[in-house]
Amino acid sequence: MIIGIIADTHDNLPMTKKAVELFNSKNIEFMIHAGDITSPFTLRQFNELRCEYTGIFGNNDGDKLLLQKRSEGCVKNAPLKITLNNRKIVVVHEHHIVDALAESGHFDLVVFGHTHEPLVKKIKNTLLLNPGEVCGWLYGKPTAAIVDLNKMEAEIIEL
Repeated sequence: MIIGIIADTHDNLPMTKKAVELFNSKNIEFMIHAGDITSPFTLRQFNELRCEYTGIFGNNDGDKLLLQKRSEGCVKNAPLKITLNNRKIVVVHEHHIVDALAESGHFDLVVFGHTHEPLVKKIKNTLLLNPGEVCGWLYGKPTAAIVDLNKMEAEIIEL
């Protein structure tokens, strides 16, 4: 199973659209957003996805009730624990506990955002991933990630 992962869209609609187009072109089967969508209107971009998605709130998300309503319950509180393709995944926004989550051995994939810096590394048998920033506001390099859950490999892609 191939999944797409993004974070920190921060209302940058053109870059969010590029991420959705990338995921559609790669036949992504599921998308995860690791927080900081920011405003409910950004969710409209996800209507173009050809797959289901889920996500979490980040520290800059504004109207959480409206984000949850407009996403039809797809955006949730962290930590979000899901299983896809028999892989246990946990999604948080901030980075403070990600190493401990990976070291725990309870998850195959730990996803986070917040730092806006892409990261792919292994801790024991757990893949730790930050897809970077879709918005490009902080570092000027909008990125997204694609993860192959069969191989447990991730790729960071510039948008």
